[in-house]
Amino acid sequence: MSRVLVVWCPDWPVTAVGVDAATAGAVVVDGRVAACSAAARAEGVRRGQRIRDAQRRCPDLVVRERDTDAEGRLFETVANAVAELTPKVEVVRPGLCAVPAQGPARFYGGEEALRLLVQDAVVEAGFDCGAGIADGLFAAELAARGDDGGVVVGPGRAAAFLAPYPLSVLERPELGDLLGRLGIRTLGDFAALPSGHVAGRFGADGALAHRLARGEEPRPVAPAAASVDLTVRNEFDPPAERAEQVVFAAKRLAGELHDGLAAGGLACVRLEVQAGFADGHVLRRLWRHEGRLPAAAVAERVRWQLAAWRSGQPVPGSDGVEEPPRDEAVWGGVVWLEMAPDQLVPDEGTQGSLWGRSAVTERISRAADRIQTLLGHRAITRPVLVGGRGPGERVARVPVGDLPPREVREGPWPGRVPAPAPAVVPRRPWPAGVVDASGAPVVVSARCAVSAPPASLSVDGGPPAAITSWTGPWPAVERWWDPGHARRRARFQAVTDDGRAFLLAVEGGRWHVEAAYD
Repeated sequence: MSRVLVVWCPDWPVTAVGVDAATAGAVVVDGRVAACSAAARAEGVRRGQRIRDAQRRCPDLVVRERDTDAEGRLFETVANAVAELTPKVEVVRPGLCAVPAQGPARFYGGEEALRLLVQDAVVEAGFDCGAGIADGLFAAELAARGDDGGVVVGPGRAAAFLAPYPLSVLERPELGDLLGRLGIRTLGDFAALPSGHVAGRFGADGALAHRLARGEEPRPVAPAAASVDLTVRNEFDPPAERAEQVVFAAKRLAGELHDGLAAGGLACVRLEVQAGFADGHVLRRLWRHEGRLPAAAVAERVRWQLAAWRSGQPVPGSDGVEEPPRDEAVWGGVVWLEMAPDQLVPDEGTQGSLWGRSAVTERISRAADRIQTLLGHRAITRPVLVGGRGPGERVARVPVGDLPPREVREGPWPGRVPAPAPAVVPRRPWPAGVVDASGAPVVVSARCAVSAPPASLSVDGGPPAAITSWTGPWPAVERWWDPGHARRRARFQAVTDDGRAFLLAVEGGRWHVEAAYD
């Protein structure tokens, strides 16, 4: 198995939006915590929590919306620092990059010397990081996350190194919950199960997770050699002076590259992008993606490359005096752009829609691609129905062009609110006050007994309105076996005298409006 060096920058999404590591901060996507700083984790904030739950545990939490452009642009500085010491830097995602370790380790006098050298280079660039070396990307990433800034896991010792880790590191919560109920708590316990039984019980994704737990590659990949040259290239004459010109060309080249790969039944898991400038400088970067990288995502990464390189380059002014870099200008002009698949695997294919119809027409797809190129990959999303009890939990927003969640959680979902579905679900629930006829707050006991019929409702500090009809409660007790994540709440439907209808919820003695009906 190949030896891999991984450089991991902790709390990268939080760092990229300008929140100091010592500050309790969180990056939010669609109303949930996508990442949080160490200070926030110490207060009980966890990834995947709703904003209100995170702020209840940490009232001083600094909340920022995720900025993928800033993440990619800033991480280019880290990738460049690593590239000064060893070539073939693969950006797995902003905050994590990897390089083959075998050759550079021989050159620098050993794997530990290489690890320390790379770590020092990133720290000198101004970023905290960990560096680890192990067999395979998964084990190397965990080695980089060590408390002492990373470790070197000896050849053939990946399985023993991974054995004590909890199942949560697989980032498959449904599988982890199921295995936990079966008495399997660590990667070592999971790795001890027979491979055939795991595949038969948990399917392809469970088998892939089992290989990771055993310290093996996610799949036995033998990169396919291309029978023809699949490199695509675009010449700019005159040189492109604006980044948008290069980004539009990148999206077109990505489409041509995908067409060539599809003709050969191949998929690219590592893509090399090169841009040549008028002054002779060549900007080169490798991007890794376990599957097909959409054209919009390729264009976004090209934008990151250009933005990161421009940020460190002066721009000549009209009077000959150098000015600070400008975001809209590509210094010197780009004369050519080239994309080459660096690692190919057989394409497993996708299931098309019935009758040959696609979910999004070609015209809408082109318009969405253009807006995503201008405003960012998450500028346009589409709702996807998933499992859950509350209306906000049953809809996931997926960027156009990305695949929906791999699993739609099925189940009876006790406590789910019956039809009809509400028409408006706010990103953050509105605070509410519910009182009875005497003006006392309405409470719900642990046995779901209502203290008195609700008589009046005020929404978000507004004037109270009389409740003409109501129904409920629908109790929902979630994750009772996990004290750290357990939740108890009850939902009501209520109609007020001004003709409005709401879905109300009470949790911890506090009322809020989860959704509104037409």
